[in-house]
Amino acid sequence: MNKVPMTVYGEQALREELNRLKTEDRPQVIAAIAEAREHGDLKENAEYHAAREQQGFIEGRIQEIESKLASAQVIDVTKIDKTGKVIFGTTVTLMNLDTDEEVRYRIVGEDEADIKEGKISVTSPIARALIGKEEGDVVTVSTPGGEVEYEISLVEHL
Repeated sequence: MNKVPMTVYGEQALREELNRLKTEDRPQVIAAIAEAREHGDLKENAEYHAAREQQGFIEGRIQEIESKLASAQVIDVTKIDKTGKVIFGTTVTLMNLDTDEEVRYRIVGEDEADIKEGKISVTSPIARALIGKEEGDVVTVSTPGGEVEYEISLVEHL
């Protein structure tokens, strides 16, 4: 099985969701199914069918999370020597050389990516261009709007 890189925070978020699904959501939907069964004829019981559908979603998500955790290679960037190089898990501050606009991204696993929170997937074009580069390097990133040049101003192990 191929290992999938994941940050410590990503693993923690998945474990918290899994715990909530197993200890809160699953018992609630089981109770809802039991209550709907008491209402009689299951063929025309919308509450029963909705609860069963919800149960299917919950069980599917539990399996998905367990599979992701089983194939995860958790990388704690704070325990890796700081070399100034961009690696998985680092937080990178970039200066757009055309606009002088500063952006900051954390390179994370695919499941953790959330551009609104400044988290980009390790497989994204920006991250692929940055991996292995160092502070002070200029990187050209291909975007839908054309080529953009960034200077790496800071690499942090947070």
